[in-house]
Amino acid sequence: MFTLVLVLIIIVSFLLGIVILVQNSKGGGLSSGFAASNQIMGVRKTTDFLEKLTWGFAISMLVLAIIGNFVIPRNTGTNNASIIEDQIQNVPAAQAPATAAQPAAQPGAQPAPAGGQPTAAPAQ
Repeated sequence: MFTLVLVLIIIVSFLLGIVILVQNSKGGGLSSGFAASNQIMGVRKTTDFLEKLTWGFAISMLVLAIIGNFVIPRNTGTNNASIIEDQIQNVPAAQAPATAAQPAAQPGAQPAPAGGQPTAAPAQ
């Protein structure tokens, strides 16, 4: 459904652009080159028709945009959390510094290496 509304919006916007370009502006516009259309309906009738057509396309564009907002596909899953919230919850807990977790050194024992892991005593 959203694809249909999107295609209609594109078609209406293209037609609206064409109708605006054809209208008579202060400088004459493109409608001055279409003498045959002016002779058939008259200059005033052509201007009225193009103005009504412009308003019709503009209103239809607004209506299609509102309809498109209602039919846009959304995530309907039960988990409404954002991706950032998921990443925050899945981060492993930070480990405490190794120096705070070490027991006090016993007299006569070798000091632990800087990495915090005791090493095996060399075999004699």
